Amino acid sequence: MCYNIPMHYVTAKSILTPHSMNIYRGCSHGCIYCDSRSRCYQFTHDFEDIEVKQNAPELLEETLRKKRKRCMVGTGSMSDPYIPLEKELCLTRRCLEIIERYSFGAALITKSDLVLRDLDVLSRINKKTKAVVQMTMTTADDRLCKIIEPGVCPTSRRFEVLKAFRNEGIPTVVWFSPLLPFINDTRENIDGIVDYCVRARVKAIICFGIGVTMREGNREYFYAALDRAAKLDRRFTGMKERYQKSFGYSYMVDSPRNDELMAYLSELCRKNKIMLGTDSVFKWMEDFPQDDPLQPELF
Repeated sequence: MCYNIPMHYVTAKSILTPHSMNIYRGCSHGCIYCDSRSRCYQFTHDFEDIEVKQNAPELLEETLRKKRKRCMVGTGSMSDPYIPLEKELCLTRRCLEIIERYSFGAALITKSDLVLRDLDVLSRINKKTKAVVQMTMTTADDRLCKIIEPGVCPTSRRFEVLKAFRNEGIPTVVWFSPLLPFINDTRENIDGIVDYCVRARVKAIICFGIGVTMREGNREYFYAALDRAAKLDRRFTGMKERYQKSFGYSYMVDSPRNDELMAYLSELCRKNKIMLGTDSVFKWMEDFPQDDPLQPELF
């Protein structure tokens, strides 16, 4: 193996649920806020011990061959499809090649610049049907990014990735989420992210509000990460205690500035003609091109 990352193989029984897939289970990015490590998802292994669905391409081909209607196929909702292991295993690429072969569409979400490796196959998909590349961007400050998302490329590099895809005519979407109260819930951060989006000509921004969710499992990891961060950056001094006092065991951890900042973000997006939302953006991504007699299904 090229990467000293804990991993194990499994033989999966299915891959699409119903029109999205997770080729890997677990992640090595180390994002301090990650909901996917919550105990409700019933991991039977350490989150950093990556479960690899070794038969994902075969399952996907069998499934797409049997489908009566073509649709968009999504990936990345629970585990990034471009974790470092993908560079060697190429399971995501093989699945994209199958999607292209059967003339389905693809909508993926990632934080990794490894997605650039597959620009060629995504371009072919987009020319035949539709491809959408979604990139998570939480902070315009690269130094802060390396603290809260330590195992992945910085935001400035993700901006370069977005430009590369738009230059190929592939539409892009930015997930501006989560926004961590008292950490990156600022107008300056919104200005920085929207500026990146404008210059990269992104189609839309997905934002669920100015805040983050906390459940058993990810909450404990988050608090421990805040303690570690306090040793690296003065901005995090006393941050764990501030969260505990402000939010306790709440699931929804909303910024006190939510209303102000969402209004500010909405106005910036309106001025720059960037679609902003959740349901409306998801609907646009899920819409399959109507240029053949087959009717699409949604995710």
